[in-house]
Amino acid sequence: MPLSPLVRELIASVKAKPDSPFIFTTTGTTPVSGWSRMKDRLDTAMLAAAREESHAVIQPWTLHDLRRTFVTGMVELHVPPHVVELVVNHISGTRAGVAGTYNRSELMDERKAALERWATHVQGLVVRWPDSVVSLLRKRRRK
Repeated sequence: MPLSPLVRELIASVKAKPDSPFIFTTTGTTPVSGWSRMKDRLDTAMLAAAREESHAVIQPWTLHDLRRTFVTGMVELHVPPHVVELVVNHISGTRAGVAGTYNRSELMDERKAALERWATHVQGLVVRWPDSVVSLLRKRRRK
């Protein structure tokens, strides 16, 4: 899977444990595990952050909701559904049945462009852009 420059930069910033074959690890010797515990810690941190800003309530969610959000967001960024399916390794529609038997294209350039578009979108959500920067995507949606 092609990684966007932003993701490569993020991975490069991780302080890997010496002699560990893993970049992301729970123990230094095994891959990440304990997803339920991590999700509980994330829920607690999100609620604390939300309460600092207001009396917000965070609706229950699952880790699979992140996949749904990603797929929906990619489509809203005008990434064609057949490219989104390849990015999330999902087979349906244009990749199922006879079409999938004959169409062996991996569309790597399209996947790379889609993931770079997503990284830019997420960065825009996380980083506060100066007031002089105007999102063309938002302007276009208002019309």
